[in-house]
Amino acid sequence: MTPAQLVREAELYLEEHGCSDARIDAWYLYEYVFGTNRTQFMLGREEPFSPEAKEKIETYRHLTERRGMGEPLQYITGEAWFMGLRFAVDPSVLIPRADTEILVEAALDQLQEGESVLDLCTGSGCIILSLARLGRPGKAVGADISAAALKTAQKNRELLGLSQTELIQSDLFENITGRYDMIVSNPPYIPSGQIPHLMREVAHHEPVLALDGSQDGLAFYREITRRAGDYLLPGGRLLMEIGMDQGQAVSGLMLEAGFLAVSVRKDLAGLDRVVMGRLPDQKGQA
Repeated sequence: MTPAQLVREAELYLEEHGCSDARIDAWYLYEYVFGTNRTQFMLGREEPFSPEAKEKIETYRHLTERRGMGEPLQYITGEAWFMGLRFAVDPSVLIPRADTEILVEAALDQLQEGESVLDLCTGSGCIILSLARLGRPGKAVGADISAAALKTAQKNRELLGLSQTELIQSDLFENITGRYDMIVSNPPYIPSGQIPHLMREVAHHEPVLALDGSQDGLAFYREITRRAGDYLLPGGRLLMEIGMDQGQAVSGLMLEAGFLAVSVRKDLAGLDRVVMGRLPDQKGQA
C-alpha cells in the first residue's frame, strides 16, 4: 500500500460515515500520525510503505474510525488553532472556534496596554491567553467552575509561556476579587432543549457544562450583567459572545444593568456574535 492509497481509503470511509470534510480530515490525521508535511507526502505518495510503517498505518486507521464515529478531529489530535496560536484541547473544554476570535478581536480593539482583564467561563483559556499574548494587559485572569477545564487551561498557559496569567476555579464571580478594566466571556448560551439537536460532534462529545445556557439560553448573561458592575472599574467594558439570535435580548440586559454605548458586532457570516458595552466613568459619561 502507498500513502496515496491509505489516505484515499480514509477519505472514502469518512465520506461513508457522514463527515462533511472527509478529505481535509483524512489529510490532517495522516499529517498527525506520520509527522509529515504536504510536500513530503506529494513526493512519496506513490512509494509503498516500508514494513516499519505497519504500526503507524494501524494507528491511522484507528483514528480514522474514531473520526467516522463523530469524535471531533481536535479531540483526536489534542490540539486546535485559535488567533494563530496552538492550544491543547480535550473533552473537558469546548473546541476553540473562529467565531470566538470575533470576541478577542473586539477586546483587543479596546484593551489598552497595562489594563486588567477578567475572562469568565475560560475553558481552554483560549480567550484570556490570546489577550495576554496579543494585548499586553497588566493583569489577566481566567476563571472557570470546572477543575478539569482549568487543568487544560494551565497546560496552555505553560505551552504559551504566559505564567503571569492567573487561573481561578470560580462559579462566575464566586471567588473573584478586585475590579477590572474589562470583563470578557463566552458563556454557555445554547437553550437546553436544543442541545440534543446540535451536530453530533458537539452534542455527543463537547462538555454540556460549557454549552447549556438554561431553558432560554440567557441564564449566564443575566447573572454576568447583573453582577459585572461590582467587578468593573468606572468606565470598564463588558464584552460577551452570543448566539446569532441573542443580540437584542443580551443588549437589553446590559442596558438594564446600566451599561452605556451598548453595541453588537457581527461575525464574518453577518450574524450577531458579540455584545459589548461600557459602564459610566467617574463623571457619568460613556
